[in-house]
Amino acid sequence: MTKPPANPKIYHITHIDNLSKIAEAGCLWSDRRRLTHEVDVNVIGMPTIKQRRLEQIEVKCNPGTYVGNYVPFYLCPRSVMLFIFHRNNHPDLPYKGGQDPIVHLQADLNACAKWASQNGVRFAFSNSNAGSFTADFFSKKSDLEQIDWDAVNARDFQDRQIQERKQAEFLIFDSFPWPLVEHIGVFNQSIAARANEVIQSSSHRPTIQVENGWYF
Repeated sequence: MTKPPANPKIYHITHIDNLSKIAEAGCLWSDRRRLTHEVDVNVIGMPTIKQRRLEQIEVKCNPGTYVGNYVPFYLCPRSVMLFIFHRNNHPDLPYKGGQDPIVHLQADLNACAKWASQNGVRFAFSNSNAGSFTADFFSKKSDLEQIDWDAVNARDFQDRQIQERKQAEFLIFDSFPWPLVEHIGVFNQSIAARANEVIQSSSHRPTIQVENGWYF
């Protein structure tokens, strides 16, 4: 595999409608925690894959936990999932709102791993789509070299193997602190204005910017 970058960033994608609840709660919830507390959000994922992540795919480096117990992040913006939103024609995806309202919450992988270690919070990362039965999971930063960083950064992912490896994920158990979000990338100025309005009353206000290169 390729050498990991010195300061990798991670990206959680969510609908702009969810940003106010994230800021108010002071964290992002895992799907398991969200369902347990019956938090009403604009869900953008595929139900069958979400169920699989909750019940079938174990994060074996952290025994007894499943992917759905974690808050997921991609290792790149402009993800394969975002492309699916952009195409807006997948038969298994109830969400039909396109990529425009989707925001990227960016954080620093090293800072997140350090926070997790200092606070006794489990984390892991996968070398491919964590919703796939073929993914391998790791919990040591020294294993970041197991990720295919060329695939993660690929702009062309028509090749099936590149597509799977591009979807490598970083996972934080149960909840992820809002103050660790350092930047929010959005599709256009209209969404930027909405995001700025939402976080005005928050004690933590990440930078917000239109990121044309993060979208299709």
